[in-house]
Amino acid sequence: MPKLIILRGNSGSGKSTVAKKLQKILGQNTMIISQDEIRRNMLNVNDGKDTPALPLMKELLIYGSKHSEVVILEGIMNADWYKPLFELCVQLYGKDLYAYYFDLPFEETLKRHMTRAKCQEFGEESMRRWWREKDYSEILNEIPITSEKDLDSIVKDICNSVLNKT
Repeated sequence: MPKLIILRGNSGSGKSTVAKKLQKILGQNTMIISQDEIRRNMLNVNDGKDTPALPLMKELLIYGSKHSEVVILEGIMNADWYKPLFELCVQLYGKDLYAYYFDLPFEETLKRHMTRAKCQEFGEESMRRWWREKDYSEILNEIPITSEKDLDSIVKDICNSVLNKT
């Protein structure tokens, strides 16, 4: 049965870094669906309600459920705007869905952002504009990831949950 890991949270919180490390550990046939990659790089569209990225993300999620052992869906994914995607996640993966929300203070996300290669693309002003405090989904049963956990602990905890489920 395929498994789905969802990593959500504000910009700069560490979602992409965790997703890439998970993919490396989980190995072949682990698919990453990155909201930024699809929306910004593939389609070059804005985010928002009814974003054109949503149908493609749904199609990739369906593809992953049929062809991948593990799918990692990562991005900011505003809880209201992406509700149809989350409903599809529950429908496709059921009990094999592991959802995490990076619940970090703004200052921590800004600090993390400044260590990234793309810190020159946007800064504090944009991050404040995009900021959504505790944007938990009403569809997903998200486990909070707080600033007390480092990258290795986050990855280890997620791997333990996903790989040790009986």
